Amino acid sequence: MWRYGYLTKGIGAQRPGPARQFYQQMRCWAVRRCGYNGRPMRNRVPAQMSVPDPAIPADSPFRLDAPEAYRRWRDARLAARPELAELIVPLGDPAAPTAAERAAILDRCRRANLAVYDLGGRAVDRAALRALGRQFGLQRLDGNLCAEDDGVTALAVSADGSKRHYIPYTNRRLSWHTDGYYNPPGQRIRAFILHCVRPAAQGGESLLLDHELAYIALRDQDPALIEALMRPDAMTIPPNEVEGRQLRGTASGPVFSVDRQDGSLHMRYSARTRNIQWRDDPLTRAAAQALQALWAEGSPWIYRLRLKAGQGVICNNVLHCRTAFEDGAAPERQRLLYRARYYDRIRDLSLPAGET
Repeated sequence: MWRYGYLTKGIGAQRPGPARQFYQQMRCWAVRRCGYNGRPMRNRVPAQMSVPDPAIPADSPFRLDAPEAYRRWRDARLAARPELAELIVPLGDPAAPTAAERAAILDRCRRANLAVYDLGGRAVDRAALRALGRQFGLQRLDGNLCAEDDGVTALAVSADGSKRHYIPYTNRRLSWHTDGYYNPPGQRIRAFILHCVRPAAQGGESLLLDHELAYIALRDQDPALIEALMRPDAMTIPPNEVEGRQLRGTASGPVFSVDRQDGSLHMRYSARTRNIQWRDDPLTRAAAQALQALWAEGSPWIYRLRLKAGQGVICNNVLHCRTAFEDGAAPERQRLLYRARYYDRIRDLSLPAGET
């Protein structure tokens, strides 16, 4: 059963204003989802938990044998979560943001793992997008299959070439995922920028969910679900084969993992039901179903926005999806977004490497 024991005990529940309102919304969602009865949940360690990963620091909130560290991190994380309007940061020159603009974007990324910048409708080229990434330590671009020579991918409806085989290049709904879930461990996508050049005539709404909040939801339900999703073979992606040619081999790995350098949480996930192989055991299947329930039931932690021309998302590869859309007949009514994926995580360049 889903239980959210800290909804009545967390620091946000004791404060007036937006924090308290958020806790009330979350409690209502838990009631609808599972009949939450208000009884405190023990933040227990799974009875059958395996030996903790020695690579994860002893005081990390992501260790399942460190419930107090987790509780402190969890309460602070929920209390700091910004509302959608606060995520939006006006931005002048993306290649040279002011100190205040840079600080605002870093603040949102610390609190929600994402920020939405707004250029006020001004057009920028792909070079400016890459320059924006460099302002936040994003250097190593992922040269994926459909990226152009500069490492940036144009996302638009396409019936030509290899793009026609992939949903991002159609107007169909795109299910929940993190980017690069099929990449090998050495090429994890840790951040991305998604910039809107032109919105669709209708639809094309983006939904975003901080992956750390997904972790909280499952760990509050049962820490054993997190243990299942941290196994090295939790989720496997079969080879990518097109017209008899293998473009990528099998990719197997955990859903949740902890970076050994900076201790941050990484998530690798796709809600697709085809071409996904979950570890064949009851606990892993239950964990996969628990993730599906987060968006199936409408979690209050989800941000919803339809990017306007000149707006973009810069984030630490949070969970996201896209609604279906319809393009207009005129080129200016046809959806076009630029996407840059990075092996780096967003960081404050004024801090030493490894600190964010």
